[in-house]
Amino acid sequence: MMFAKRATVGFFITAAGAGAIALAGGGHAAAAPQVCSGLPGQTTQQSHCWASSTPNGLSLAISDGGGVAQAGATNLAGPAAIAIGPNSSVKMNGIKPGLAIGIAGPNASVVVDGKSGPVCSGPGFAFAGDFQTLKGCWR
Repeated sequence: MMFAKRATVGFFITAAGAGAIALAGGGHAAAAPQVCSGLPGQTTQQSHCWASSTPNGLSLAISDGGGVAQAGATNLAGPAAIAIGPNSSVKMNGIKPGLAIGIAGPNASVVVDGKSGPVCSGPGFAFAGDFQTLKGCWR
């Protein structure tokens, strides 16, 4: 039963990430996006993305075009961080049960700490939705 729940959460996060990349134009044709998945109990790190999860969490970080994405998950949380374009930054921290997504375009940043509402900043496109706090932001 737990596998089915985790698989469903994983499919949701993957679909959201793929949709965000398609919506933003996919970045530069010469460079592939970096994808870091934090499956339960694992950590993945590359030069522009980092994802980590405890045995009861699931996280995803995707970066492209010079963006930096970080996601950490505990306590049945499922955060997804997507940073697309130069000077974009997304930092997600899942500490409570629930999904959260943060997407930042060029020259924008998103921070989700799981305690207070998400913060979107910068002159570029930024979006976050957090079911941990039932809050979001849009820029």
